[in-house]
Amino acid sequence: MIKRDVAGVKTPVWGKVREGEVPRIIFDQVAKSYGAVEVLPPFDLALDDNEFTVLVGPSGCGKSTTLRMLAGLETLSGGEIYFDDKPVSKLEPKDRDLAMVFQDYALYPHMTIAKNMSFALRLARASKSEIEEKVKRVAETLNISQLLDRKPAELSGGQRQRVAMGRALVRDASTFLFDEPLSNLDAKLRGKMRAELAEMRDTIDKNMVYVTHDQVEAMTLGDRIVVMSDGLIQQQGTPEELFNAPVNKFVAGFIGSPSMNFIEGELIVEGDVTSVQGAGFKLPLDAETSARMKTVQTRNVEIGLRPSSFTTDLTSAAPIELKVVVSEYLGAQSVLVTRCGGADVLVETQSAAPIKAGTVQTFGVLTDEIRIFDKASGLRL
Repeated sequence: MIKRDVAGVKTPVWGKVREGEVPRIIFDQVAKSYGAVEVLPPFDLALDDNEFTVLVGPSGCGKSTTLRMLAGLETLSGGEIYFDDKPVSKLEPKDRDLAMVFQDYALYPHMTIAKNMSFALRLARASKSEIEEKVKRVAETLNISQLLDRKPAELSGGQRQRVAMGRALVRDASTFLFDEPLSNLDAKLRGKMRAELAEMRDTIDKNMVYVTHDQVEAMTLGDRIVVMSDGLIQQQGTPEELFNAPVNKFVAGFIGSPSMNFIEGELIVEGDVTSVQGAGFKLPLDAETSARMKTVQTRNVEIGLRPSSFTTDLTSAAPIELKVVVSEYLGAQSVLVTRCGGADVLVETQSAAPIKAGTVQTFGVLTDEIRIFDKASGLRL
């Protein structure tokens, strides 16, 4: 969790959030409990203007609850949410200048697509010309112009999801909230919609907060990713920061596909070189990591290795012997399920040189990509 300084916040003034402005959103010691059950302990989080922020984590980690508190659909048990310097926790959802896309589309079945998209504008008593112009512009952006006269039952899942997004976009709100909008789609359609969302993100200067349990969506879409587990923010940063410098074993294992391998070992110091030794392997660490490991108190560790950290070129890599259990052919690449001691280890290789199951193969490990974790706490050392 991070602590943001919210000192100097102006005296609370309740009232509608001014439309059209893109606020900086601040969670200040926000907490959520259901009776005696604490779902989210007090946490701090700041979301910058015009940022696409992804809340990611396994089911039950608190990401959807966080989004619903931001939307005003859940009350806070403690703390405050600010849009710039304005507290909003007492405001009704309609007064927060937010638009939300739900997982289950939530379209009105008796209305045409045009009427579904324009529903909020009609409630706001916008002019007919303004409604027509906004619906037409957003429909063209989402490639659903030809569907405006149809009803939801006549559309595919992907088309309905576009309509749900369109209904939010026509409102021209300051902040858009997405609650797992692609989880009901098949894998191919999810990939297509993910690309369309990424393109939309680059053309709309608004705050976007996106909830998903899919780390591929998070890595693809997020300017910043907030990784959550058990109601706690484990780490936040750019996709590159989370992938290359995870703060703990949970983040390291959650971010990246295929996921990171973990192998138990012991730190061995021999002169200026520090190695990790385990069942059937001894891997020297690079100079920077070796120097850092000399200051740690524990010797029992786990090493983290990405499946892409292995190579068949042994000239500039540390050797490790692995028994191939399964070879998964994926086209240009194969993923090998191998065994090192009692641990399963995934290895990415080029399919041009297939490796059969049951063989024992020596791979090289790129030592500068080894990550060291405390075995007891799971923290990266």
